[in-house]
Amino acid sequence: MSRKNKLLLRLQQRPKDFTWDELSVLLKSLGYKQAKSGKTGGSRRRFIHPTAATITLHKPHPNNIVKMYIIDDILELLKKEGML
Repeated sequence: MSRKNKLLLRLQQRPKDFTWDELSVLLKSLGYKQAKSGKTGGSRRRFIHPTAATITLHKPHPNNIVKMYIIDDILELLKKEGML
C-alpha cells in the first residue's frame, strides 16, 4: 500500500493526532501545490489544484496537530471533488 493510500485511510478514520505535515504530504500527492504566501500571509496556507477547488487553511500552531473541523472539511471537499 502506498503512502498516499495509507494517509487517505488514516484521514478517513478522523484521528485526533493527524499532523500538518501528514496533511501537506497527502494534499501534494493528490495534485495540490502549496501557494507561496506574501509577507503578511501569517499562518494562512492555500493549496491549489489545477482542476479542483482551492483549499485555504490556517496552519496549526504552536503544535502541529490539525483540528477535527479541518479534517471534516477536507474529507467533505475530497469527496465532492471525487478524490475519495
